[in-house]
Amino acid sequence: MLAESVDVVIGVDTHRDAHALAVVEARTGAVLAQFAVSADRRGYRQALAQADELGHARRAWALEGSGSYGAGLRRALLARGERVIEIDRPERKGQRSAAKSDALDAVRAARTALARQRLARPRADGRREALRVLMVARSSAVKTRTNAVRQIKALVVSAPDDLRERLRELRGLALVRRCASLRPGSCAEPAQAATMAALRALARRALAALAETREHERALLAHVRALAPELLAEQGVGPITASQLIISWSHPGRLHGEAAFARLAAAAPIPASSGQVIRHRLDRGGDRQLNRALHTIVLVRRQRDGATKRYIERRMTEGKTAREAVRCLKRYLARHLFRLLEATAVAA
Repeated sequence: MLAESVDVVIGVDTHRDAHALAVVEARTGAVLAQFAVSADRRGYRQALAQADELGHARRAWALEGSGSYGAGLRRALLARGERVIEIDRPERKGQRSAAKSDALDAVRAARTALARQRLARPRADGRREALRVLMVARSSAVKTRTNAVRQIKALVVSAPDDLRERLRELRGLALVRRCASLRPGSCAEPAQAATMAALRALARRALAALAETREHERALLAHVRALAPELLAEQGVGPITASQLIISWSHPGRLHGEAAFARLAAAAPIPASSGQVIRHRLDRGGDRQLNRALHTIVLVRRQRDGATKRYIERRMTEGKTAREAVRCLKRYLARHLFRLLEATAVAA
């Protein structure tokens, strides 16, 4: 337990402009001090100075939102060699009578850390953080390209006849490139000229987003090769799925075991037996992006890997549905990939 190794826990409720802090005695849970600091370097120095004034050398910091509003404070504390614990923000859905204030949330964060048997270290920065921000940018570029292509197709359907006949047989990238080369100034008819101008603008937006996506994917591949090259040797694992696996896993020791990783990935079996039927259902919680990465790997293996095909066929002959067989595979993948990351991945 945390109370056996520290004298006080400093709980922090993080926000964009200011952080609320509460110093809680580890042995009794009593609140010794409460204060607030600004969410900038000056505020971080103030928080450390006030913690030093209390005179407790054995201390830990329990941060809510250590990956968002608390990221700056987390980096400042780790740079000073402080012990930092990541705390999830409390769920208040359906708790209308629960008290809520920044000061109370800071106290709650400290007492939550004291009550836990397993403590989570904050996610790693470095290459892991580089992967995260690149994945955010790539996702935005993919959505931009998808929306632009969808709008191009919709405009082609209602375009003037001669323009529609030139474009209706084209598909995918060929359609986008043809639209990007249109010259609206050569058309005297206003509606057709406007349609050509709109198609050209959308096509150039789609091509720019495609180029951006490929640039991000090259950067992702370089980081994955530096952090966990063994992942890329796995059947069905590419730069995108490997990046998501590393982002969710973060660093060695963050998760206490493969069961915790499977639970995070929503791949842990949930008993759903009733009467004479004994079965498990899929988990709809957890990290949905990590679950999506596992699902993508399974889909690729179902198409290309003979052992995976035979496994699914065998489980279906035993009475399981295809969905249940896929769940079993995702649970196996979570176990295998977690062990691979723990054994071979380089610290970020």
